[in-house]
Amino acid sequence: MFEVQASPAGAETSDPRIPPRHDVVTRYLIDRWAMERPQKIFAKFDDSGEEWSYADFHRMVVQTAVGLQAQGVAQGDHVLVWMPNCREQIRIFFALNYLGAVYVPINTAYKGMLLEHVIGVSDARLAIVETTLVDRLRGIDTQLLERLIITGAGASAATTGAPLPAISYDAALLPTEGVLRPLDRAIEPWDPMTIIFTSGTTGPSKGVLMSYLHLFSNAGPETWPFVTEDDRYMINAPMFHIGGSGPMFCMLARGASIAVVDRFDTATYWDSVRRTGSTVAFLLGVMASFLEKQPPQPGDTENPLRLVLMVPLASNSESFANRFGLDVYTIFNMTEVSSPIVSDPNPTVRGTCGKPRPGVEVRLVDENDCEVPIGVMGEMIIRTDRPWAMNSGYYKMPEATAKAWRNGWFHSGDAFIRDEEGNFFFADRVKDAIRRRGENISSFEVESEVLAHPDVFEAAAVAVPSEHSEDDVLVCVAAVEGAQIDPAALIGFLKDRMAYFMVPRYVRVLDSLPKTPTAKVLKHQLRDEGITPDTWDREAAGLSIKGERFRTPA
Repeated sequence: MFEVQASPAGAETSDPRIPPRHDVVTRYLIDRWAMERPQKIFAKFDDSGEEWSYADFHRMVVQTAVGLQAQGVAQGDHVLVWMPNCREQIRIFFALNYLGAVYVPINTAYKGMLLEHVIGVSDARLAIVETTLVDRLRGIDTQLLERLIITGAGASAATTGAPLPAISYDAALLPTEGVLRPLDRAIEPWDPMTIIFTSGTTGPSKGVLMSYLHLFSNAGPETWPFVTEDDRYMINAPMFHIGGSGPMFCMLARGASIAVVDRFDTATYWDSVRRTGSTVAFLLGVMASFLEKQPPQPGDTENPLRLVLMVPLASNSESFANRFGLDVYTIFNMTEVSSPIVSDPNPTVRGTCGKPRPGVEVRLVDENDCEVPIGVMGEMIIRTDRPWAMNSGYYKMPEATAKAWRNGWFHSGDAFIRDEEGNFFFADRVKDAIRRRGENISSFEVESEVLAHPDVFEAAAVAVPSEHSEDDVLVCVAAVEGAQIDPAALIGFLKDRMAYFMVPRYVRVLDSLPKTPTAKVLKHQLRDEGITPDTWDREAAGLSIKGERFRTPA
């Protein structure tokens, strides 16, 4: 039996742009829906058919929050969460926020220097880690971390040999009774809710500090009015990304429902949709392409899915909508902002990302922040009329924050073109980021690991087009004097040091990299040259990398 002691209420703001706490703050939303719609299903799990009502969910969150408090977690604390999508992660995410603590998820593919960096930036003293990931903490500086909670099969045994003091998830976060102590103060819409790491471009990965109001504005009822409280959103993206955690919270904000699916799988996708009763889903353009290429079936339209968010908008979006009997929307979004560009249903303008939504100002500018004419490519900069509706900065990175927010606008780093009708079209990346199958990859971080190889003198990582949409990674390298670089050996060196999605597909060995007079590598030249006859392809060589999140068609 669990008891929740009353917390101080505090005064609500009179600013009409700020919704009341019970509409936007996790703790009060969970309490509200447990009272107003206790029997409504909040979550359904594809693997077992298990369902959580809002009453069940409230009970589970409070139980986990009692356990977290017993482990010393207090309002405002940062807690690292390093685990794959699972029931426990959902409970932990919402229980941390129920306490007013900050959820800091990190990518399960992280290792080495990148893992050490994000641990250091997080300011966390407690990490909740899946048992198979614990060994990666050995040999790195774990910074402020003092203890671990270990989840997953064999968690109890894994606590014995852990590199830090550890306790199992069951022992720590599943108490049989307890009292949840009151908060120090009311949780406000502008309080930090989560820190989500996004790829660095000219430096290490950055932790995006996000308030409750940021996440609410990202895909909430005002931003995506086409998603309603009667919908069920399929969650098959990692919960350490905004694509997984954001929709969970925004469906909670509606008092709606989520379906939890292990991952995208072309062959079983529509079975999962039907089993879970999903009505809304997000599809990367490559995923939509895989589904469209499957042989047509008589029952293609007989599914509960009523709309998909397709990003980027595929050229065959109209035939996709007709074949599967649904509406297609597209958007432009990134972790730092809140869906500034949203389309109408079934856009007919090819390649569009949509138009600015209400409450958002968008400009396309040159390098001096001067607005460019219609039809001319410029960097997208954004601001909103609601305070706290976008990121609160990059945590512990004041210079990066100031650079991104210069002149009072957030600079996206992405280049767009706008037409006479106000449609926006993605053109290129101002940054050197690479996007491969839903993952943002820092060229800086790829290059850092490549340069750790003793035979590599210099390296440049660039994006090259993939036959499946988005990008593949090409690394151009030059050897130290007297050495030779074997591409297969280089990949063998990298695969144990890097997240699987960062491992380059292509390696091009040059005598030296092309440079400007000031000795900066001419990445645009390497990008333009692309896959040359002397470029080595690890897929053609039969070297696969384990860990892909979704299966491609045979």
